[in-house]
This record gives sequence, C-alpha cells and structure tokens, in this order.
Amino acid sequence: MGAFSWTHLLIIAVLFVLLFGAKRLPDAARGLGRSLRIFKSEVGQMQSESAAPAAQPAAPAPQQQLSASAPQAQAPIADPQQGQKSV
Repeated sequence: MGAFSWTHLLIIAVLFVLLFGAKRLPDAARGLGRSLRIFKSEVGQMQSESAAPAAQPAAPAPQQQLSASAPQAQAPIADPQQGQKSV
C-alpha cells in the first residue's frame, strides 16, 4: 500500500508539467542537478576535513601532579610609593 506504482509516478510527472510548464522543466532540473552536485561536494569536503584530524595521533595529556620541590609563591613586593608623603 505504501509503494508507488508507475501510475502514481506518471500522475506526478503530469502535475509537474502542468505546474511548471514544458519550457521551465529543463531549467528546473538543471538547477536541481547543480544544487545536488554542490551539496555532494560540500559533504565530501566536510568528511575529508573531519577525517584528517582523526588520522593524526593525539598529544599526550599534560601531567597535573605537582612535585614537592615545586617553588613556593613569593611574598608580594611592597609598593614603593606607599612610604612617600603626598605634597
């Protein structure tokens, strides 16, 4: 019941001819073909771009552990202008 038979396709083709006219159908088909070609090339380009980074080995994760001999933070430097008197 859900499949199209040849009569359904013939009726659809006749409706396209009636809606668009015989002169505009080749232009519409040409435009559709160009659009599909552009779409396929863009999809192929996106797939090749996404596959290229996957082929490169991943960089090792940086280590998050700090050793016990890590330098401690220094004391803040005193402001030299703090000791001067304002005029």
